Amino acid sequence: MRYDLVIFDNDGVLVDSEPISNRLLAAYLTELGHPTSYEDSIRDYMGSAMHRVHDLVLERTGRRLPADFDEVFHARVFAAFERELRPVPGVTGVLEELAADGVPYCVASSGSHERIRVGHRTTGLDRWFTDERIFSSEDVGRGKPAPDLFLHAARRMGVAPGRCVVVEDSPLGVRAAVAAGMDVYGFTAMTPAERLAGAARLFSRMEELTGLLK
Repeated sequence: MRYDLVIFDNDGVLVDSEPISNRLLAAYLTELGHPTSYEDSIRDYMGSAMHRVHDLVLERTGRRLPADFDEVFHARVFAAFERELRPVPGVTGVLEELAADGVPYCVASSGSHERIRVGHRTTGLDRWFTDERIFSSEDVGRGKPAPDLFLHAARRMGVAPGRCVVVEDSPLGVRAAVAAGMDVYGFTAMTPAERLAGAARLFSRMEELTGLLK
């Protein structure tokens, strides 16, 4: 294995949550008077922490989102997760192989700790991710595209940034990994390859990943 640590993004990489959450985000913003399509949500918010939603809406409209926006949105998302969420196809096999080979791995997500854990419990991925392998933008001052979260994960896992590879599916995540001095492999299942410029490798099926890492 060419790296000492594999850092996974969560949404869209481990759990197939991006279609669910962006559909609900677009609907909720539209409901609040900020017309947003599913495609708009994917383009503007995929891979970002919630503060980016607040910041962009305020910047574009001069109006703040309601104080309970995050609470209401997450309640809707978690309810939908219980009904619809699945692991990304092929990711369980990747985790099994990494564990069998003794390769350290973790997750570093823009989502909250609660969101990560709800998604993992629902999909059965919690067996692969104990607390010490879970890192959230809540743990640092700035979310992606700042490098802080990935650097925090590497530091806590005891690995130098240059020995890490990040598995990402969003442009913001790719920018964050590059800024952290890490290689990044871009997962193109939902994101056009041209939007992941800066990734060292691109792949479209999760089953391809372990072969690329060797």
